[in-house]
Amino acid sequence: MSLLTVDDLVVEHRSPGRPVVRAVAGASLAVHPGEVVGLVGESGCGKSTLARAVCGLNPIAEGSITFDGQPVTPLGLRRRKLTGIQMVFQDPYTSLNPRRRVGDQIADGLRTARDREGSGAPELTRAAPSPADLLERVGLPRDFAGRHPHEFSGGQRQRVAIARALAARPRLLIGDEPISALDASAQSQVATLMRDLAVESGAGLLFISHDLSVVRLIADRIAVMYLGKIVEVGDTEEVWAGPRHPYTQALLKAIPKPDGMGVLPAELPGDVPDPANPPEGCRFHPRCPFVMDVCRVKEPDFGPAACWLHEPK
Repeated sequence: MSLLTVDDLVVEHRSPGRPVVRAVAGASLAVHPGEVVGLVGESGCGKSTLARAVCGLNPIAEGSITFDGQPVTPLGLRRRKLTGIQMVFQDPYTSLNPRRRVGDQIADGLRTARDREGSGAPELTRAAPSPADLLERVGLPRDFAGRHPHEFSGGQRQRVAIARALAARPRLLIGDEPISALDASAQSQVATLMRDLAVESGAGLLFISHDLSVVRLIADRIAVMYLGKIVEVGDTEEVWAGPRHPYTQALLKAIPKPDGMGVLPAELPGDVPDPANPPEGCRFHPRCPFVMDVCRVKEPDFGPAACWLHEPK
C-alpha cells in the first residue's frame, strides 16, 4: 500500500485580472514506506507547487491527495490534525526562526511527535532523543544546540532544518529543492544524509530537484515533471539507462560530463511555455524533435511514459 498517493492533482493560481494558471495540471504520483522518489524537471514545471499541496499549504482544485489512507486537507485558520508529513524547504535561513536557538526549534518537532503519537507511546518514552542527539545524527556538534541560525553556514543550516523535520518523527519527508542553495561540495552530502535518515526510520522521501545527477545518487524511482504533468515514471537505473520520453532524454543529455573532453552538454531547445496558456495536445510538442501530427492535437494520458511514441498497442 502506498504511503502517499497523488491522483490527477490540479492546483491553480488565481490573480485578479489575469488568466488562471494551472501550476499542476493533472499529476499522479505515489511514494511507498521506506522509498525515495525523486521528482525532477525544469524550474517552473510545478514541482514545488505539488509538494506544497501535499503538505496542505496550497489548496487543490481537482483530484486528490491521500496520505496513509486519509485525505490531506488544506491548512486553514484552525489547527489541523497532525499528519506525519514534514518538509525541508529550499532556503534554510528563511525557514528557521532567526530569534530562537536551533535547539529550541528542534524541540518543537519533538513536541509535535509527542502530540501526534501520545506522550505514553512506548517508542517515545523508551528512547526519546534530545535536540543535541538529533544534531549529532545530522553531523553537527551537540553544543550547536545553543546557537542561533545566523551562526551557521548554509550547509549547516540545512542540516539543522533536517534535524528539526526528523524530530517530528515524520512518516513522509519532503525535500523541496533542499540542496539548490548549497555549495556543490555540500549538495551530495546533504542529499545522501536525507536519504539515509529517511530510510533508517522507515519513512518515505519525496526529493525534489532539478539536479538529476544527485537524484540518481539517492532515489529508488524517478518521476519527471513538465509543465504541470508527470511525463515519465520508473526505476532510477531503468530511466537512466533507457529514458523513453523525449523530455527525459533531453534532460539527461543536458547533464555535464566530467570526462575531460571539453564538450558542452546538449541544450534543450526553446523555452517552457506559459502555464496560463499551454500548447494544445502534448505539452512538450513545441520543443520535441520527434513531434508528430497527433502530438499537436491530442494529449497522451498513459504511462509510464506519456508520449505518442510509446502508445500502448
